[in-house]
Amino acid sequence: MQTRNSGKGRQAPRAATTMSWNLKKTIVLVGMMGAGKSAVGRALAQVLHVPFRDSDAEIEKAANMSVAEIFSRDGEAFFRQKEYQVIGRLLDGQPCVLSTGGGAFMNADNRQIIHDRGLSVWLDADLDLLWNRVRHRDTRPLLRTPDPYGTLKALYEKRVPVYALADVGVPSEPGCSIHEMAKRVAASLLTRPDVLEKEEA
Repeated sequence: MQTRNSGKGRQAPRAATTMSWNLKKTIVLVGMMGAGKSAVGRALAQVLHVPFRDSDAEIEKAANMSVAEIFSRDGEAFFRQKEYQVIGRLLDGQPCVLSTGGGAFMNADNRQIIHDRGLSVWLDADLDLLWNRVRHRDTRPLLRTPDPYGTLKALYEKRVPVYALADVGVPSEPGCSIHEMAKRVAASLLTRPDVLEKEEA
């Protein structure tokens, strides 16, 4: 005689778990113009559910001028001073994803406060990829020269050894989407539990 299965011994369905992120320090994206710091930064902030900040945008807001206008009117030294102040203020706030201008990490004082209060991530793109991204834009004051490619190449050769001092480096390749880069950065940050952890909710 057949008996009905009473259901005893069956496992109750698991409650769905969701993952959340615990960001303990501000992530500071550094690298050359055209490396994708702003775009990848926004995508990363969405992945981690934290605010996104852009140091150049914060400077422009405070000065009510574009970066190009500040360079033209007040010079690079003045801009770098304001940049240091803005980065320090943002690092003292809620942990977030912070995109910085291409020259920010070249300043030793900036590197020090970023190291002390946050974590630097270098978006490592090669020269050809950078040139393809910036060649048609007129928003880069440092490239307003008779030979913009030569200027970019000189900047690249000067800056890359300094970017290599960043806490984490993530290679950027042609064809790699913004979202994929954001996922790569998040994966690299998970190797640093003092900075980022995944938690089950």
